[in-house]
Amino acid sequence: MKTVQMTLEPELVATVDRVARKQGLTRSAFTRQALTHELERLRTRELERRHRDGYRKKPVGRNEFDAWTAEQAWPE
Repeated sequence: MKTVQMTLEPELVATVDRVARKQGLTRSAFTRQALTHELERLRTRELERRHRDGYRKKPVGRNEFDAWTAEQAWPE
């Protein structure tokens, strides 16, 4: 791992320390988890944007999925 130095507001550090302690984590472990979570959230957001853009460029055609209707199993 690489050591990095960050500048944070004292209130943020206190909150992170309190929450990390409750979760049984170190400040570093908590921060790694938070950064990883945020990067994954941004990645998902980008994939969703690309998905939307794709459907805007090539919308679903009329009756495009009709062939699959019989394959669906709907609970009664």
